[in-house]
Amino acid sequence: MSLVRYNNPWNLLNTLQRELYNPAFENGDDASVATANWAPSVDISENETAFTLLADIPGVAPEDIDISMEKGVLTIKGERKTENVEEGENYRRVERQSGQFYRRFTLPDSADADKIEAKSEHGVLKITIPKQEVALSRRIEVKH
Repeated sequence: MSLVRYNNPWNLLNTLQRELYNPAFENGDDASVATANWAPSVDISENETAFTLLADIPGVAPEDIDISMEKGVLTIKGERKTENVEEGENYRRVERQSGQFYRRFTLPDSADADKIEAKSEHGVLKITIPKQEVALSRRIEVKH
């Protein structure tokens, strides 16, 4: 009996999707864009007081994550180290991405860049971006 390699028909679509959504394929002025190997998945939510960004970055130490804010653009970059695995006679499958990652987000004018906080817990990076204190809108009465 011979082994026949199983070709998942979704692999081509998955590869295309990774290439389309990977920031390494964006046109940017930062040289690190061209060297990004993968992009973490991100959830963004908003409430009345802040924006919250949750990024899945398991296996990356907080000190290996660089977060910066410049001209209204929040940048998250870092690197997940490749594990040294010795090849033996057994076959193995590696699906976890490693190498450098890079994501950029344009923040709205209501974001308060001076008060951004970041916390990493259980492989999830949580970035809280408070909204600026702005005067509440009020109704102006037109007099006769």
